[in-house]
Amino acid sequence: MSTVMARLSGWRLSGLERRIVWPFLLLLVVVQGISLMLVNGAIGDSATRAIDNDLQTGQRVFTRLLEQRAERLSEAAVLLASDFGFRSAVNSRDVDTLSDALENNGRRIGASLVIYTDPAWRPVAATGLDIGRVAALLPAARLMAMTDPVGGMSVQRARLTLIEGRAYQLVAVPVKAPRTVGWVLMGFVLDRSVLQQLAAITGLRGAVLLDGPPAHTLLTTFVQASDLRAESNPTASPCGRELHESGARWRSCEFVLDTGVSDGRAAPPLRLVLAHSVDEALAPFVRLQLTLLLLTGVGMVVFGVGGAMTARRLSRPIRGLRRAAERLSLADYDTPVRVPDERVVGDELVQLAQAFESTRQAVQQREQTITRLAYWDTLTGLPNRAQFVSVLRQRLQVDVAGGVAPVAVMMLDLDRFKHVNDVLGHQFGDRLLCEVAQRLDWACRLPGMVLARLSGDEFGLLLPSQGPAHAREVAHALLAVLDQPLRLDDHTIDLSASLGIAFAPDHATEPEALLGLVEVAMYAAKRRQLGVLVYDTSMDTRSSASLSLLSELRVAIEQEELRLYVQPKVDLKTGQVLGGEALVRWLHPQRGLVPPMQFIPFAEQTGFIRQITVWMLETGVQALQRWQEAGLSMKLSINLSTRDLLDPTLTDRVRGLLDRHRVSAAWLCLEITESAIMDDPARALQTLQKLHELGVRLSIDDFGTGYSSLAYLKRLPVDELKIDRSFVTNMERDLDDARIVQSTIGLAHNLGLTVVAEGVETDKAWALLARLGCDEGQGYGIGRPMPSAEFLGWVRRWEAPSNEALHVDTDFAQML
Repeated sequence: MSTVMARLSGWRLSGLERRIVWPFLLLLVVVQGISLMLVNGAIGDSATRAIDNDLQTGQRVFTRLLEQRAERLSEAAVLLASDFGFRSAVNSRDVDTLSDALENNGRRIGASLVIYTDPAWRPVAATGLDIGRVAALLPAARLMAMTDPVGGMSVQRARLTLIEGRAYQLVAVPVKAPRTVGWVLMGFVLDRSVLQQLAAITGLRGAVLLDGPPAHTLLTTFVQASDLRAESNPTASPCGRELHESGARWRSCEFVLDTGVSDGRAAPPLRLVLAHSVDEALAPFVRLQLTLLLLTGVGMVVFGVGGAMTARRLSRPIRGLRRAAERLSLADYDTPVRVPDERVVGDELVQLAQAFESTRQAVQQREQTITRLAYWDTLTGLPNRAQFVSVLRQRLQVDVAGGVAPVAVMMLDLDRFKHVNDVLGHQFGDRLLCEVAQRLDWACRLPGMVLARLSGDEFGLLLPSQGPAHAREVAHALLAVLDQPLRLDDHTIDLSASLGIAFAPDHATEPEALLGLVEVAMYAAKRRQLGVLVYDTSMDTRSSASLSLLSELRVAIEQEELRLYVQPKVDLKTGQVLGGEALVRWLHPQRGLVPPMQFIPFAEQTGFIRQITVWMLETGVQALQRWQEAGLSMKLSINLSTRDLLDPTLTDRVRGLLDRHRVSAAWLCLEITESAIMDDPARALQTLQKLHELGVRLSIDDFGTGYSSLAYLKRLPVDELKIDRSFVTNMERDLDDARIVQSTIGLAHNLGLTVVAEGVETDKAWALLARLGCDEGQGYGIGRPMPSAEFLGWVRRWEAPSNEALHVDTDFAQML
């Protein structure tokens, strides 16, 4: 069995296979063990019953042997008593003749003793025993004759009696002529031959015991009578004792033999002990047990091998499903999941494999959809900005490494497209963009050209450059395609566009930097109404410094040179600190603290503002987590740029940050400017709606300085409106600014918005804003921007101005 277990272990079964095989093997062992125990019990009971039956039969056989001996004695005695010669000797009183007759008849039948007595039971002649000791037998013989009278010469029942410590079987027959003239007594000594005959017939061993005192064995067929011993606690039943002889076990029964007198006295009882070998009785059953054990072992081997094969057959498709799951986790959605044969593994695993395959197909379709949404513009079917940047980066890497021909990047922006949206609606504008995309796609047929829709009405074009002249020729050809009027429904639209051009690696080697420069050239062409314009450093006086600034900004994020500052916000009515606005500072290792105005506009222009926003969101949410752990529930405002609103991954990124840091969305406020919304109102509104559904608070920053309309304002899902500091700073002295602030507060409250005033620098401005109903304020008069690590300490030390300090000029207030 251990060999089988070792072999099964050598198969290196997997965890699942072991859980299938070993429990069933253990169950088989338990069931077989219980079966063997029950069989052993049944075998013991059956063997015991069989032995007891054999012992009872042996007792009957022994009794029958004694009866046969008694019949021989009786027949011989009757024959002797009826012999004429013997009668003549009796009548002649010739003792010698009587003795010879007794001896001859006794020798003929093998009798141990023959005795003749007169009618008064006095001994006359005897053989086999001294005549002087015959008198001791006569009381027993007389009692036997009186107990079993015989009519005539009939056979008499033999009796057992003890003479000088030996058991004899005696019969008494009267001698009649015609009356009783004497008695003939004949007897056999009870010797070992009777037990040997019994053993020859039944296979039983026996012994005749004489009870004491002292008790001793008269005769036995056990090999060594001295080894014959009974258990220390024999049962009360005559059967059931165990005897031991030379280490062998015997089950015995005791029977009391009928005895008469012993030497003229009442004889102690004789006990016949018959024993049956337990080992011989169990021998056939032992072979049965060995057969059952062998079958159990073979069954375990067969069951183990069969179970292992079955487990291996079942676990193989499960391992295949595990590998399929690993492929799915590694984003391998192309390799199909193998569905096993139902006849081999059953329908459950087949259904599981089919479910895996359905999942793979669904994920593959979703990935294709996500990829299409991530890299393709859903409106025009062109590559989007993400794909354009990816292709541009690949081209630039090849250019720098391989030294191939440079590439030209173009950016085309439609003129007066916003006017089309405002007059004819966004649906018409979308159709117009699709027509423009078709025209441009038809014109961009040169090898290596990539056309993409970057955002709104901006299109990008990437092509291998053959110099500025070739690039200008391609650009003018594109504008010529758009010069033809476009007719949609009943409207004829005259199209025109502005196009900027930049080259790599001449102008830049980073995709975002190159797009920033081409955007500068495009806007310069739009301002100068030149149609096509190649980027020149004169268009951006800071261009030489800007080219290195982008790389330094990347290093700043990687080396953790950016710092988060917080400017407090308070409730103007209660003076309670409500939170703060997150501001970014750059601690340059050589330049020191770089003001935001020196790198934020550049970051917005080049598109690197997205990376800064990602850093701001990550750091800001971590600050909110620290505030909550400190027991302070305060909100934090973070500014978003135009490019952030056009980022389709913004909402998912914010959701992931809040979930990871376990921060409630209600404590995060995102601020957007009016101009950021108006650059692409449709996409901005879509992004803001998703953020609003997430639970994030939204705020319009610098309200009053842009060019938005109230029609857009009422559609935006915002919660807060911030009044620009240019109105708040002068409101104490300029009644018009004060009235603008007052009107703005009333407008915001009517729209259900919270109002925040920037530029609160004096207690008088605080008091006036509170009187006008402004909700919150921030400014140097409340607290300057400070490192986020110092903000919690400032909050604990903060004390609002007293009521006396918050005094309002009554005359000025009355003029409002």
